[in-house]
Amino acid sequence: MPTRRCPRIPASTPGRTDHDSTAGPGSGGIGAVDTSDALDFLRQHHRGVLATTRADGRPQLSPVLATVDDRGRLVISSRETAYKARNLRRHPSASYCGVTDAFFGPWVQVEGPAEIVPLPDAMEPLVAYYRSISGEHPDWDDYRAAMVRDRRLLIAITPERVGPGRSG
Repeated sequence: MPTRRCPRIPASTPGRTDHDSTAGPGSGGIGAVDTSDALDFLRQHHRGVLATTRADGRPQLSPVLATVDDRGRLVISSRETAYKARNLRRHPSASYCGVTDAFFGPWVQVEGPAEIVPLPDAMEPLVAYYRSISGEHPDWDDYRAAMVRDRRLLIAITPERVGPGRSG
């Protein structure tokens, strides 16, 4: 069966309900999602669940906020001490399921190699991450100090596989 691109969906579509299964990435019957459409969806919808691999091979799931950087990677802010960061240092691959604020409705999954970007290299990408999700901060000096104090880092996932490829 040929791969079909799913239509681009605005952040809110008039007349859509949370359970509408006829429109958008991850909804039933649309067909394959390509990387460009998946990243467009994730630029608009920042909530999701990150899956990393524990030392025993089982999944570890974390609700996170994510966006897409200027290199086309999915990026997530975390802390040096977080289990997700420890897991990714050991096994640098991740899956992410991005959803709308309504949860039910369009969704997309991204899988790929993950890179940990620690401070100080993460500082400007963390600023870009914040701007992408929340806009301008009232005090960037305070924000930067908080990033250092909280030992923040950036997780960057390069999309190698996106989905769903089909509904079932």
